[in-house]
Amino acid sequence: MSVNATKEDELLRSVKKRNTLMRLFRYLLTYKLVIVAVIFIMIITVSISILNPLIIRRAVDVHIAKRDMNGLLILGGFTLCLNIIFVLLVKLRMYLMAKISNDVLLTIRQELYTHIQKLSFSFFDSRPTGKILARIIGDVNSLKDVLSNSVTTLIPDFITICAVVVIMLIMNWKLALAALATLPLMLFGLWYIQTRSHIRWQVHRKKSSNLNAFIHEDLSGMRIIQSFTAEDETEESFDHLLKEHRDSFIHAIVLNDGFFSVVDISWGLGTIAMYYVAVKLLGITDANVGTLIAFGMFIGMFWHPIMNLSNFYNQLITNITGAERIFDILDTKPDIADAGDVIDLPQIKGEVRFDHVSFAYDEDTQVLNDVSFKVKPGETIALVGPTGAGKTTIVNLISRFYDVQEGHIYIDGYDVKDVSIESLRNQMGIMTQDNFLFSGTIKENIRYGKLDATDEEIIAAAKAVNAHDFIMKMEKGYDTELQERGNGLSIGQRQLLAFARTMVSMPKILILDEATSSIDTHTEVLVQQGIEALLKGRTSFVIAHRLSTIRKADRVFVIDEGKILEEGSPDELLAKRGLYYHLYMAQFKNI
Repeated sequence: MSVNATKEDELLRSVKKRNTLMRLFRYLLTYKLVIVAVIFIMIITVSISILNPLIIRRAVDVHIAKRDMNGLLILGGFTLCLNIIFVLLVKLRMYLMAKISNDVLLTIRQELYTHIQKLSFSFFDSRPTGKILARIIGDVNSLKDVLSNSVTTLIPDFITICAVVVIMLIMNWKLALAALATLPLMLFGLWYIQTRSHIRWQVHRKKSSNLNAFIHEDLSGMRIIQSFTAEDETEESFDHLLKEHRDSFIHAIVLNDGFFSVVDISWGLGTIAMYYVAVKLLGITDANVGTLIAFGMFIGMFWHPIMNLSNFYNQLITNITGAERIFDILDTKPDIADAGDVIDLPQIKGEVRFDHVSFAYDEDTQVLNDVSFKVKPGETIALVGPTGAGKTTIVNLISRFYDVQEGHIYIDGYDVKDVSIESLRNQMGIMTQDNFLFSGTIKENIRYGKLDATDEEIIAAAKAVNAHDFIMKMEKGYDTELQERGNGLSIGQRQLLAFARTMVSMPKILILDEATSSIDTHTEVLVQQGIEALLKGRTSFVIAHRLSTIRKADRVFVIDEGKILEEGSPDELLAKRGLYYHLYMAQFKNI
């Protein structure tokens, strides 16, 4: 479970590295035919590389020793052709594996993004956005070399090592044992390093995630930072996170680099041992100097793959943490999901009923306590009350962004848990205080509310909320490109576009959560006119602190301490002189 703070490390479930690797490599099975072709190519290239020392041995011990220049030229021409084929096949192998690894990364990133979209609000409430981005981008990218080298390094180098060992033993088993004498030393060194290295790379990934989350949050809130001249404080926090990121990398890479030192030392000692045995114990003569040269080449052909495999193993230890973080999200089950036997909600009239509903975001905070009410189709219900009373929670439960702990919620007699989430939300229009606009044209932003909306429907929705006039005054009208989050538009204009986006879907149930809180008085009058026309025949829930916006509501629910304390029309509640009356008078006594 992650934490909702940029400076705190994320917590990951403990998973065996083997299980993570098997799950990662399973993505390669989709391309098994191409991989078989790559393996066939690698068998050819490995065979050619093994033949080269044997060809040199023959050239020295046979053709050069006998001064057979014709034979030497023929052998040289054959070797040249063979190695041209080798180079071409290596290039083809690299191209095929690069394509496969890129396709696999695309698949993983798409799966991750699709899964994240299915997760409920509680997932996003529990962690900064930057930490999610770090997994989608950085952690996925870290897997590229692992996927590619799992085939292009692991298989050919393993084959090469086995073949070289067999050939060396056949040629001279004493020299072979001398050359391989330091192999146990290398295996022990690698084991010792990897057991400590993985933990250090886990820490580094967490520090990277913290830094990414802070940068995302900092850039998103830059206007606030500059408004309060908090640049020095944020820079200090950034420097601290940057230092943690740097130190964690150094801490990990220093140990990681020990991989290559262990291999180099083992390689050098093995080579010395081989030559010592050849010269001092076996007494290699001029007659078989070709054998010694070939053995020297085979030594390189043995330890070079060992170096490659060590590097690959190094990559695994370094980047397997990225796979663990990706699968951690993929294994996160959505809190809100369709049951196996749900049905599609048919076209509704808009009746909403709460039946003894209780809800809490956590064990310590009860938000709603045994709430019951019934709303008729076409009614406009205003929800008022102090901050934290449970108004937004009610509309979130209607849309099933959260599930109730006790009780039931019915739409036209259907329990919201018994119908598919998509069919439920498709018949709702939701307008919140956060009027997020995407980069793109005005038309594209409005169409987001109904992806198959025609231009005529988009214009009609804009006219309904009185956004059409200001849109047409812009240089390109509905084709005007918006900046990120709608920068360049006034708050009121952004809100009107968000209204149009909600209205274009022609919802049966409309939810307005503080939707007019940032609109000036003149714009509010225009919006209210559009809303009144559009709400006819639709069930609507309006949350508003400005009580002037709900005078024409059919009923008002006054909510506090998780319960509906008062219910009735605005005039009825004013006449009662209860809680609603005091809220109303507190707002208008100074007008």
